Amino acid sequence: MTAAPERPRADSVAAMDWPALEQAVASCRACGLCQRRTNTVFGVGDRNADVMFIGEGPGADEDRKGEPFVGRAGQLLNRMLAAAGFVRQQVYIANIVKCRPPNNRDPNVDEAAACRSYLDRQIALVQPRLIVCLGRVPSSNLLNTTESIGRLRGRLHRYGSAGTPLLVTYHPSYYLRSPDQKAKGWQDLQRMLELLGSRTPLRP
Repeated sequence: MTAAPERPRADSVAAMDWPALEQAVASCRACGLCQRRTNTVFGVGDRNADVMFIGEGPGADEDRKGEPFVGRAGQLLNRMLAAAGFVRQQVYIANIVKCRPPNNRDPNVDEAAACRSYLDRQIALVQPRLIVCLGRVPSSNLLNTTESIGRLRGRLHRYGSAGTPLLVTYHPSYYLRSPDQKAKGWQDLQRMLELLGSRTPLRP
């Protein structure tokens, strides 16, 4: 008989430092995604970054390497960051789920919920001045909304009890499929730079 998944206790995760959190993710069996993974995909970048990018979940390349956004979409993200004057190591990048969903499908509600305390703790530890959601899945999860990404994009949202500013933009894979839409990504990066460059408190 297969043991029932054990979801991490949110209060326990909320007290973890970086090493404990990384170990908890590496050994997590909270949902069925753990059964097919090669590696967990924890997160990467500056753990004191001003801006934190959040995607949906690992793909095949990320599962093999154990690092988010290393495939074609990740390479485009790197180029977008470079155009905005950043290198990958200056931001923090994570996903809604830490294990690859089969066939790169969107994570379901239970899978996202199983990973949520890990992501919440990463955000709390990084304390970014700005969160950027890459695509519909992280946007709907962090904002708890069913609104379309087209309606969410272009507005400044708030995340969590601290009211951390949050922007919504399309996932880089969208621009790979629709290169004529790349101007939207540049507009969103300009908005990100505008907010970060103000150096004024972004809190409500």
